[in-house]
Amino acid sequence: MDLSLGWFSTAIAGLFLLVLCSGYLLNKSNAAKNRGPPEAAGGWPLIGHLPLLAGSNLLYKTLGAMSDTYGPIFKFRIGVHPTLVASNWEIAKEIFTTNDAAVSSRPKFVAAKHLGYNYAMFGFAPFGAYWREIRKIATFELLSNRRLELLKHVRIYEVETSMKEMYKHWTTREDGSSHVSLELKRWFGELSLNVILRMIAGKKNTGTNAEGNEKWQKAIRDVFHYLGMFVLRDAVPFLGWLDVGGHEKAMAKVAEELDSILDEWLEEHKQQRSLSESQGAQDFMDIMLSVLDGKALAGIDPDIITKSTSLSLIAGGSDTSSVTLVWAFSDLLNNPRVLKKAQEELDHYVGRDRRVTDSDIGNLVYMQAIVKETLRIHPPAPLSAPREFIEDCTVGGYHISRGTWLMVNLWKIHRDPRVWEDPLEFKPERFLSTHKDVDVRGHSYELMPFGSGRRVCPGISFGLQMLHLVLATYLQAFEYSIPGSALVDMSESAGMTNMKATPLDVLIAPRLRPQLYE
Repeated sequence: MDLSLGWFSTAIAGLFLLVLCSGYLLNKSNAAKNRGPPEAAGGWPLIGHLPLLAGSNLLYKTLGAMSDTYGPIFKFRIGVHPTLVASNWEIAKEIFTTNDAAVSSRPKFVAAKHLGYNYAMFGFAPFGAYWREIRKIATFELLSNRRLELLKHVRIYEVETSMKEMYKHWTTREDGSSHVSLELKRWFGELSLNVILRMIAGKKNTGTNAEGNEKWQKAIRDVFHYLGMFVLRDAVPFLGWLDVGGHEKAMAKVAEELDSILDEWLEEHKQQRSLSESQGAQDFMDIMLSVLDGKALAGIDPDIITKSTSLSLIAGGSDTSSVTLVWAFSDLLNNPRVLKKAQEELDHYVGRDRRVTDSDIGNLVYMQAIVKETLRIHPPAPLSAPREFIEDCTVGGYHISRGTWLMVNLWKIHRDPRVWEDPLEFKPERFLSTHKDVDVRGHSYELMPFGSGRRVCPGISFGLQMLHLVLATYLQAFEYSIPGSALVDMSESAGMTNMKATPLDVLIAPRLRPQLYE
């Protein structure tokens, strides 16, 4: 009997020890499974790492320096919101492939509410049926290859007109010099805006209404400035009543100004449609009126849909093109060897007896490499537009909770020395040799200037067509130099896009026969 009890006690003790060990191992496994990414030090209660956003350094550079400390995937807090930062191509690929559906929504930022028609602007709309439908309409009716081919006459006309105006400016010089001074940042801004305004609304940004044009341009610049800004309510919602700096009030004012302009354009299109006055090729507003036909989507008024979608396309199509063109010429002027080589390629394949056309672009491989290198060093949006995880998932072996925000640091990825030799140097030749198979359409994760995944920019084809034609036309038509002996200032401004902070003043002189500027 005593022997039986001893055996029973030993068995119970062994079973208890087995359960205890199993529980320990299970908890350890769950802890490892739920392990989050490293979090940056220095966060404050409630406000998190908000002081980083208020600092003088550009955020993508600050986050890039932090990745050197914490690794290619880490977390910091924007107020009460945990935010994941991805800083190498491997993590970005995992996000945009394995986890793309889980992180294709947007946080509801204050700026997107005020300036995006209460999130109706599809670039800032939450992931779902409405976003899919509007993106499909915008892509098919404006940005598809078929539609771009139908509208290419707009782009060609505006680029040629801009080039001719530049030549006219040169002919009016008074000091007898062979060169004339020009500020390219304003020039590219007007050109890009003219093209997209004509495609969207049949409008043009130049003419007699100089005051109205400047008002519109300033409003567009303000949109990008505020869309790239975090306000207190974004970070700490329960303090939203404190409009520190008056930013929300300013956003509301800009939104009102833009809406009044868009509303006027929309009413003009409605009147033309009712009178059957619309002739020839339709612009995007005409098409939106036909597609929606007065019907709401997801409970959103059709006029709001048309205006918000038009604004999204105008802003995205004009600012990113002009930003990239400004940086391309800045880099070319600071690297005269590259500038000379690009013009020699143009002289070889096109010559100086006719103007370059779209059909020549395929032969201008060095110029295409210049565009890629510009987009590598100066991605239009150095930080991808923030996304939000709508479900729990695993990234880089770390558990990421639903509701976490995401920022992909394209600026850091594009300068990864593991991928790019001499990453800070402007070397277009790399895209003709070691990186000749790398594209910019979101499939090569080491170079993603337009993003990747479901939220990739829908206007990639339009953007590249615009960049290639403008760059080829301007480089063929004129010689460029820098006033004085200093290099071009390469300082960047804060905002959603990284526009050059200072003007781009150049000296130009024609390099073709006068008849080719007529």
